[in-house]
Amino acid sequence: MSRLVHLLVLSLLIAWAHPAAAQAPATVFLEELTWTELRDRIGAGDTTVIVPVGGTEQNGPAMVLGKHNVRVRLLAGRIATGLGHAIVAPVIAYVPEGGVNPPTAHMRFPGTITIPDAAFESTLEYAARSFRVHGFKHIVLIGDHGGYQRNLKRVADKLNREWAATPVRVHAVEEYYLASSSGHAALLKGKGYSDAEIGTHAALADTSLAMAVDPRLVRVERLHASKPGVADGVYGDPSRSSAELGQPGIDLIVARTIDAIRRELAHRDKP
Repeated sequence: MSRLVHLLVLSLLIAWAHPAAAQAPATVFLEELTWTELRDRIGAGDTTVIVPVGGTEQNGPAMVLGKHNVRVRLLAGRIATGLGHAIVAPVIAYVPEGGVNPPTAHMRFPGTITIPDAAFESTLEYAARSFRVHGFKHIVLIGDHGGYQRNLKRVADKLNREWAATPVRVHAVEEYYLASSSGHAALLKGKGYSDAEIGTHAALADTSLAMAVDPRLVRVERLHASKPGVADGVYGDPSRSSAELGQPGIDLIVARTIDAIRRELAHRDKP
């Protein structure tokens, strides 16, 4: 009898463990997959890859340097999930941020990291070339920062000319950035906030988006201590920022980007 019980327990353990071992994780993030899991996902039709581009820069005294990277990864995940059949590539965190000698733009603040336009575009280009080798058909570039939108388009145009006779296309989807900047600003203006308060960097709009993504990105106790202006790296007034003001902007970015990508894919897939 003891032998029978032992066999029964062993068979139950095997039956319980086998599905867990065989099942791939339900994730859209490339970094969380093994190469065989990714191969199988591509083979099953997940042939769109989203390349999220962030940046490491000053965001005023109240917001962390990696804001763009955290935000674009989370939103890219939501976009990929809503889109379906899409994978999210690792975030590109090193982007053009100004000159080094002398320091210009955000490079005047400690923690900002910059690279030349040529290095940035080469990184994007060879990421796209890598994805093409592995079987992706649509390579989507989205950027959380306004300064390099032209670089994304330049890379997409170059590769699309080269690959014109193939089914592979690169899409620089500016709608993501437009929704996060002018689109979100319009929502806030509709609630009665002024342009001066909404701002363009590390102010009400920007900070509220960050708080909606992850409240740990913002030092709330410093919002009222910030002195808006070039010397502080704040362009606008973040003092009344909140996750509640940021969440509609998050929803807008995700919805508009999904729509824009779907339009791009439908256009490119036409015979």
